[in-house]
Amino acid sequence: MEPEYRPRVVDAQVDRMLSAIGGILLEGPRACGKTATGGAHAQSEVRLDVDDDALQLARIDPNLVLAGATPRLIDEWQLEPRVWNHVRRAIDDRRAPGQFILAGSAVPADDVTRHSGAGRISRIRMRPMSLFESGHSNGRVSLAAIAEGRAIGAAQSSLTLREVAERLCVGGWPGLQRMSAADAQQVLGSYLDDVARVDLARLDGTRRHDPARVRRLLVSLARNTATEASVASIARDTGGEGAAIDSDTVSEYLTALERLMIIEDQPSWAPHLRSRDVVRKAAKRHFTDPSLAAAALNASPARLLSDPNTLRLLFESLVVRDLRVYAQSFGAQIRHYRDSAGREVDAIIEMPDGAWTAVEVKLGTSQVDDAVASLDAFVQRIDTAQSGAPRARMVMTVGGYAYTRDDGVLVVPIGALGP
Repeated sequence: MEPEYRPRVVDAQVDRMLSAIGGILLEGPRACGKTATGGAHAQSEVRLDVDDDALQLARIDPNLVLAGATPRLIDEWQLEPRVWNHVRRAIDDRRAPGQFILAGSAVPADDVTRHSGAGRISRIRMRPMSLFESGHSNGRVSLAAIAEGRAIGAAQSSLTLREVAERLCVGGWPGLQRMSAADAQQVLGSYLDDVARVDLARLDGTRRHDPARVRRLLVSLARNTATEASVASIARDTGGEGAAIDSDTVSEYLTALERLMIIEDQPSWAPHLRSRDVVRKAAKRHFTDPSLAAAALNASPARLLSDPNTLRLLFESLVVRDLRVYAQSFGAQIRHYRDSAGREVDAIIEMPDGAWTAVEVKLGTSQVDDAVASLDAFVQRIDTAQSGAPRARMVMTVGGYAYTRDDGVLVVPIGALGP
């Protein structure tokens, strides 16, 4: 029996796009739920990764796998990249919305989708489940409302620090939600081994990759989660005794991991400043789900709870993951800020019209006052005549109550946040 489909925040975006244009492309890391989401919106499907006959037909003539009730899901379409142009042409010929759902866990080389499909195929990014989607957040505080400057009501989250540590190890992978943290970490360790040994080679069969080096790179990225570690510093960290690795090779591996959607960096935000400080442009490093960082570090909930610094960085990465899932539903981007004077803001929610919200992430409510002071110092540096005043200032915490302070700063536990 097929497991019951758990609704995703992206469902509404899928429905909107299918009613407006000929096709959509669901992109996301392997096992994040693309097939289930695509299938929930499709009337027929073909899975090229498990149906060898269908894959052979697609290689003979891609049109042979396009026939079926619409919307038709073509899963792991990139295994036969010619499918892209045939889908594009079929959409042109049929002249009707909602024809195809393509799903893929790797971004093919640029020349495959050179004909962009603009006006025909809409790209929709999928990520592992947020806490709201997995049922660990009650979602009573809307991120969309916050980003639009609307007031929030009081809400409470019962999520504890220990439960957050569990979520950091299990992650938002639909297939792992009923597993213990120990079992999930074992599965995710194998996931990373497959990335190092198989996925990169499958992505580019003409280039040899050293699985041991890739595995060390993944460990280095995990150690540098939610930081602006440079390629050079990662190269130094990755190269062990007698196994030096140069920056060019690290850059190539990082590009490949981005194409597999294993990592997703957080770009910087560049406001107009009153001061002469220089805004740093380096992106923050993140896995697409912090559980991959935990697996690379061979972590467990107990180990994370005994290592507050690693716990803090992985919690920040979890918050960024959830912010991305919710913000995508209303077209916003998640960035970060850091300047040459060392002032930083963990997340900036940037709306399509340029309006913005500043977010600090703290493990404990005892740190809220420090976070507010940091936000205030940051806002004072901004030239609001050009960048505008923030729609909101927010401190994200683990648990407790969501409320608005007397100074207007919002305090929101991650277990109460939703789209």
